[in-house]
Amino acid sequence: MFTRMSDIDRMFGAMDLLRNRMDRIFGDFDPAFDYGSGLTFNTSVPRTNLYEDGDTFELRAEVPGIDKDDLNVKIQGNYLEISGSRTVEPPEGYKVHRSERGNRTFSRSFTLPADVDPQKVEAGLKDGILSLKLPKSETAKPRQITIG
Repeated sequence: MFTRMSDIDRMFGAMDLLRNRMDRIFGDFDPAFDYGSGLTFNTSVPRTNLYEDGDTFELRAEVPGIDKDDLNVKIQGNYLEISGSRTVEPPEGYKVHRSERGNRTFSRSFTLPADVDPQKVEAGLKDGILSLKLPKSETAKPRQITIG
């Protein structure tokens, strides 16, 4: 007895649907973590790294396929919020047979370890990586006190 490829495709499609539903259930634990095999990418929130070099924080976030005009960064004190959206339209005259890179929106917020000076923040976007240089505010920097 031979199995047709369409039967195998349907079986894997059903398994993929089950996995996606399970990911949504367990996604509440850590939304940036993908519980899968590494073959998929959870695009609901960007993965980030936060560094500090004394007077400055540097945050790098993965935002593939999102134009700089579709990104928003808000800073107030030590609260940082990054949000954005991606719109994917099929080419003119084509119909869609599979769409894994659909329209997405996200919002991610952070409480930084210290207040940031919003007037001195630098932002850049290169190769799908959003880089933010966040200088600490003067009140957040440690000061040497002279005892008289």
